[in-house]
Amino acid sequence: MPETPIISVILPVYNSAAYLAATMESILSQTFGNFELIVINDGSTDGSDRIIQSFPDSRIRYLEQPNSGLVATLNRGIAEARGQYLARIDGDDLCLPQRFAKQAAWLDAHPQTAVAGCFVTFINEAGEETGAWPEDRANYTAAQIRQTLPYLNCMAHPGIMARTAVMRQYGYNPAQRHIEDYDLWLRMQANGEVMEKVPETLLLYRVHNTSITSHHLKKKNVFYKHFRCKWRFLKERLGNGRFNSFDRAVLRGMLKDLATAMAKSLKPAK
Repeated sequence: MPETPIISVILPVYNSAAYLAATMESILSQTFGNFELIVINDGSTDGSDRIIQSFPDSRIRYLEQPNSGLVATLNRGIAEARGQYLARIDGDDLCLPQRFAKQAAWLDAHPQTAVAGCFVTFINEAGEETGAWPEDRANYTAAQIRQTLPYLNCMAHPGIMARTAVMRQYGYNPAQRHIEDYDLWLRMQANGEVMEKVPETLLLYRVHNTSITSHHLKKKNVFYKHFRCKWRFLKERLGNGRFNSFDRAVLRGMLKDLATAMAKSLKPAK
């Protein structure tokens, strides 16, 4: 492993044995090789540890901990990171071979950019492509993302690469469990951080019966969750004496979420 890797990759693992080997292979076969892979086993009980330790690659830093949840695991990964840039991925997704090279080049070329995302393509349990995320493809410039985020999350969390210093500055909020990424984007945008995407598919995002994405997609009313996320975000902003034009847009988005959530709750079940 190089003395100082350029990229630190955070891979949180919790009972990911079914797909973990493929995920790790997609990371370790990147065309850009100057990275460390921080694999944090968050108390898995399905043999994920054996899969992780079967890879004899010196770039892997394997950490184990009692089950602590995703937010604590991600924050530990940020604290452990040694690279200039920090990349995210989950234990069931796949990186396309040039992902790290293209995102690192983007951040090199755009020093004002804090976070560089990418387009994602959905895959199923068998690795078959099942489609794209319309909001992802429609929002890739900094201006588009800033305009859209108050109303909906258009950034695929496992597909981002960010400046490590920025991620340390913000971290993930334990109060925003299961929606910690959306809260992070809102906090960054409220402070004027630049977020944009490499406008190419660089991540295959797996949706299956046990994935968080699939779980939330099956919920009939996620708008209450978005409402509560934005309410907590705005409460913190106001508590710190801050409220700007972006916050006003989030307030409008929050009220829209509440109205939509109430309308869906009143709709008769089929």
